Order: sequence, then structure tokens, then C-alpha cells
Amino acid sequence: MTFRSHMDAALDEARAAAARGEVPVGAVVAQAGEVLARAGNRTREGNDPTAHAEVLAIRAACEALGTERLTGYDLYVTLEPCPMCAAAISFARIGRLYYGAADPKSGGVAHGARVFEHPQCHHTPEVYDGIGAEAAERLLKDFFAARRDENE
Repeated sequence: MTFRSHMDAALDEARAAAARGEVPVGAVVAQAGEVLARAGNRTREGNDPTAHAEVLAIRAACEALGTERLTGYDLYVTLEPCPMCAAAISFARIGRLYYGAADPKSGGVAHGARVFEHPQCHHTPEVYDGIGAEAAERLLKDFFAARRDENE
């Protein structure tokens, strides 16, 4: 089987989130080249601090499959998952995590809490970083620059 990245779909979700005034993060759950679920951040829209793109995509995929485990599924996300999302990824038993931009301030995979390195972590996915990083970083920088400009 040939590897197929779904980061473009995750970036589309991030752009849609930005258009809604949300922090532009998008996520896609896929298996064998097929997208099962996709989502962008909706924390402001839903007044829900847990409505991160990763959590929403995982919820939608689990609902579609009728299970709480996504063994063998891949998650593509535009930004390094935070500790909450990294824990959700572990609990969902995601097989492979692909993420774009690093998040030195709030990340939970390669930075900060490094959730998958803790002995209490139940499952550690294969992790591939830097996929579509430049586009994801640009989207985030432009979003926050526009917010700063609005507040000046």
C-alpha cells in the first residue's frame, strides 16, 4: 500500500476553523487512505474547552464505528497536540499520529508534558512530525497577527 497524507484535509479544517474565529487547528482520522472523520477547533463556538480538533475528530470517528478504540487508524493534525489531546489519542489507541507545526508553548508530544513518554501512558502511537509544518505555521501566525492588529 502506498502512503497517502491527509494533511491537506486537516489544513482545510484548520482554515475553516479560522474562518469561524477559532484557533486554526484541523484534524483528520483516516485508515487505508480513506478519511473517516474530520474536524476543526470549535472551543469558542461551543463554549467547550475540550472541543479541540483532535478530540472532535476522534469523537466523530468513534461514533461512526460504534467503538471507543481506533486501533489501526491514523490521526493527522496541523499542530502538535496539547497534553489533553495527546491523552485522548492514547486512550483511543490511535496507531499513527502525524502532525504539522511544533508547539513549544503548549504541546504535549515533543514539548511540555510529553504525554507518550510517561509510564502511565496506556498506549503510544507512532509519531511523525513536521508534515505540512510550513503551511500550518503560516496559518497560525497569520491568524494571531490579525488578532493582534485588531486589538491595536
